[in-house]
Amino acid sequence: MKNRYFLLFIISGSMIVLDQYTKFMVVLHIPLYASEAVIDGIFNLTHIRNSGVAFGLFSDQQSEYKPLMFITISTIAIIAILVMFHHNPREKKFVQMALILIFSGAIGNLIDRTLHGEVIDFIDFVINGYHFPAFNVADSCITIGVILMGVDLFLVKQEPSSSAKLV
Repeated sequence: MKNRYFLLFIISGSMIVLDQYTKFMVVLHIPLYASEAVIDGIFNLTHIRNSGVAFGLFSDQQSEYKPLMFITISTIAIIAILVMFHHNPREKKFVQMALILIFSGAIGNLIDRTLHGEVIDFIDFVINGYHFPAFNVADSCITIGVILMGVDLFLVKQEPSSSAKLV
């Protein structure tokens, strides 16, 4: 695609709408802390709220400034992602897609923090009796984006830069 900002707008817009729509449907149809089995013993839709960060880290910390701190950190991260996206070479498609997904997830969770002071999580997997921490579409975007960054970093063959000089 010629204009990567159009791609950013289309993909991130779609992911943000999907994220917010799924969270809205969960809030509308599943009471807080209730769970609906989708695949018995493996996959549930569980309505929970996460006032912390990834996997509930810092959710036990109580402070009236915590939501504002997370909103500020998220906003700074979103700006940094946009700067990296702008400076990313066009031919680095994995990085471009990774940044779009991470941006989408960061915006989706920022909307929750701004509206509710916490993030709505609902995707709940159970593997051999172990409950994986609940997550949402935005978290999935961030995770897939980070995986794509890792693929680019470790698996995609890098062409030497024409500006790189041997000393």
